[in-house]
Amino acid sequence: MKLLYLMAVVLSAIIVIAYLSWKAVIKPPPVAEISPAETQAQAGENTVHTPAPSSTQGDFERRRLCYTFLLVASDQASANADTIMVLTYDTAEQMAGLVSIPRDTLVDRRFPKINAVYHDGIEALRDEVSRMLGIPIDYYICVDVDGFVQVVDAVDGIDFDVPIHMAYDDPLQDLYIHFEPGMQHINGKEALAICRLRKNSDGTMAYPDSDIGRTRTQQQLLAAIAKKLLANPQKIFEYIDLWKQYVTTDLKAEHIAWFASSLLNFPLETALSFETLPGDGTVKYKETEWCYELYPEEVLEIVNGMLNPYTKPLTGQDLNIFQVK
Repeated sequence: MKLLYLMAVVLSAIIVIAYLSWKAVIKPPPVAEISPAETQAQAGENTVHTPAPSSTQGDFERRRLCYTFLLVASDQASANADTIMVLTYDTAEQMAGLVSIPRDTLVDRRFPKINAVYHDGIEALRDEVSRMLGIPIDYYICVDVDGFVQVVDAVDGIDFDVPIHMAYDDPLQDLYIHFEPGMQHINGKEALAICRLRKNSDGTMAYPDSDIGRTRTQQQLLAAIAKKLLANPQKIFEYIDLWKQYVTTDLKAEHIAWFASSLLNFPLETALSFETLPGDGTVKYKETEWCYELYPEEVLEIVNGMLNPYTKPLTGQDLNIFQVK
């Protein structure tokens, strides 16, 4: 018994030393060095974005250990971005804000919807979002939709309260979406189908508030998936394998490890808030209908309340929201 006790003590000491050594080696990731004034100067479609370890950017001081991310999922039927979100994660305060940018958001480009910017690459989309919201984007994370399915299946599905009646069939895409409202257990393929639904087969819009309702459902699904992932930390190596296969990111391995260690104590139920940028989805520009023109004042309030990584509030002049004159 004494030998077993001694072995347990030694093993515990080794684990503690290894953990402390790992924490000493893995440093907090750098942030993107770009200020609101610089985002305004990026008037062209090609912008320069250089990550650098800095906590002070011009007159703007970054909050300690506060990071911003662009989260993107591509459209299976096109080369557009289907889902665009910005996440600000304050690792010191353990608070996070996740804001969805409607895919039809108006931008002053050749094709005036933000989801089409993805054709020019994830960096172009990152810079467009950064300029629009007046904040730096430290890192991007682009998820393949097949990976989304695999992640949900890795945690044996999720329990989800489907908000509306769903009835859509598209044999060409092998896409069949049939759900009634209410709580039910869904697998990865079903979760993706729920995320994709925009209208029913009879031509009616699935949600009364159109794509905003779909975005809200996506946010709720992500919260349910995150909760299930954090509840199953023993599957960490499976998560890592899926990440390698299905995620494109500029995060380095040591950055991912650092954020993963921070998330272990994240109070998901109380510390993660969701919002969608408000606007008018009936605007026409450059012969393109149903563009979503953002409301600048309301967007500014959301940016300052949920996304701003600086120690002082931004003003309307720091944002670059395009509107039809």
